[in-house]
Amino acid sequence: MGTHIDLGLEIFAAARDRIRPLALRTPLLRLQVAGRTDIYLKCENLQAVGSFKIRCGANALLRRRELAPSGVFTASAGNFAQGLAYAGRALGCPVTSYVPETAAASKVEALKRLGARVIAVPYGDWWAMLAQPGDDPAFIHPVTDPDVLAGNGTIGLEILEDLPDAATILAPYGGGGLSVGIAAALRGAGSDARVVACETEAGAPLTAARAAGGPVTIDFNPRTFITGMGGPAVLPSMWPLARALVADTAVVSLSQVAGAIRLLVERHHLVVEGAGAATVAAVPDRDFPGPVVCILSGGHLDPGHLVTILQGGVP
Repeated sequence: MGTHIDLGLEIFAAARDRIRPLALRTPLLRLQVAGRTDIYLKCENLQAVGSFKIRCGANALLRRRELAPSGVFTASAGNFAQGLAYAGRALGCPVTSYVPETAAASKVEALKRLGARVIAVPYGDWWAMLAQPGDDPAFIHPVTDPDVLAGNGTIGLEILEDLPDAATILAPYGGGGLSVGIAAALRGAGSDARVVACETEAGAPLTAARAAGGPVTIDFNPRTFITGMGGPAVLPSMWPLARALVADTAVVSLSQVAGAIRLLVERHHLVVEGAGAATVAAVPDRDFPGPVVCILSGGHLDPGHLVTILQGGVP
């Protein structure tokens, strides 16, 4: 059964108003590259928790204030749990996050600083929590929850306010919540902008699903420097929405992502994690209709990996 989300503009507008005390309205900057002047960066890496997940975490928790005394839990590689923990700390709501054993150490430490309880589990067990979440009301799914999707969609509203003629939005594809949420908000606002989901060679489940006509299991390597992106398959409940709302996919290499991270540091003084930089990595080899907006989804990059990348390597 697919995830239901109301495409009405009022749902996203209400989420934007709801999260305003906790989430920043992030800037849209012009990307400094040769050849094109219509590429923009939506800098979600500048959020208080370092990623766009504060938007969806805050919206989901604010819609569940009654759970605050007993607490909530989620399954997250780090970013969504941080957004949830940040909102939970503001509302006095305990947050527990199950993370895969491959989660970046920087994300785990950030979670602990925010007061979250962290439980590491094997990747397969963690993925099962996402694919078969059960019906515990205290569990907030980081991807498929309608309030999560609505929070993500607030990014689309801000883009249209700053760049009404945006034609292509590039978003990293992890579980699909970001690309689907933005695409739904754009459609609700009457925009014709196309959302392209960016994936990497370490595992591109949406590209495979589009080729096969439905979710298929693929080879996926979770042990790269790019976390919170990709997976062994498209979540079945997300497939109908991704098929209907995401216009296309773009697959990039790990070396291209590393190069995009270097570019963002050197030309924009922005530290962006691999998933966010994948959108910038997708630009040079493809002639996307412009204006183009690259979603810099987060800035949680392991310091050791950053050093390797700035020295010209690929972690």
